[in-house]
Amino acid sequence: MLKHRILFSLYLLCIANFAYAEINVRDDTGQLLHLKQTPQRIISLAPHLTELLFAAGAGQRIVGASEYSDYPETARRIPRIGGTLLDLETIAALHPDIIIAWVGGNAPAQLARLKQLGIPLYLSSQKHLDDIPATLERLGQLAGSSAVAQTAADQFRQRLARLRTTYANRKTVRLFYQVWDEPLLTINGTHIISDAIKTCGGENIFAALPALTPNVSIENILQADPDAIVTSSQDGNRPARLDAWQRWPRLASVRNHHLFFVHADWIDRPAPRILQGVEELCRALDQVRSER
Repeated sequence: MLKHRILFSLYLLCIANFAYAEINVRDDTGQLLHLKQTPQRIISLAPHLTELLFAAGAGQRIVGASEYSDYPETARRIPRIGGTLLDLETIAALHPDIIIAWVGGNAPAQLARLKQLGIPLYLSSQKHLDDIPATLERLGQLAGSSAVAQTAADQFRQRLARLRTTYANRKTVRLFYQVWDEPLLTINGTHIISDAIKTCGGENIFAALPALTPNVSIENILQADPDAIVTSSQDGNRPARLDAWQRWPRLASVRNHHLFFVHADWIDRPAPRILQGVEELCRALDQVRSER
């Protein structure tokens, strides 16, 4: 009995030491964060960041999350702290140890205000598919859940490597990726979805444009005449903007019925589930190849 008590006391001591261990970690911008202890109260400012935190083993420590943080199912029960417009008062009232923010997605002025309140900010950015497992590892280090995070990162890398090997030598499919219809928006070559396209052996016809999500015109599409047109769907159903291309039957993609969509949660969010979107995109491009 005495031995069991000693072992239990040692266990509690280890837990206490772990909780109060100092943390030094660099975020995705290279900023070094020094925390006196492992964060116990985390706020996520984007749905994909919530997914990443759960995948890295830190989901149970999220005390506030942005709107549309709906995966995994447990995330739906986390208190909301706003969306595009953050509720700074609610965030402060939650007394977070750290806030995980999205570079380019959260307003710099609002982030500056949170920093003025003395709340540490971890800035996250995923521009390539390889950035996702790297982010998982850093979040695991931050939250003290490195073992879980490392497993998730390794699984992601292995699955991505298989996709790259499978599609490395397949015939190139030129495609137009449609973000929206009015205005007509696409992506350039630095967007993470463009990396997904390359993984499948595709070519983004607007990769060379300077803006991340540039405006293009119908004339631009007609001139480029892509092999396929791909967009995303918020609810998993075929979006009307895809069938609107039937007005342009001279396009090879329309003539050959190569109009595809991928579930938005799988392709728009730079989190582990993006590989489901990549796999779906790859299957669509294989259909184009088989019907040439």
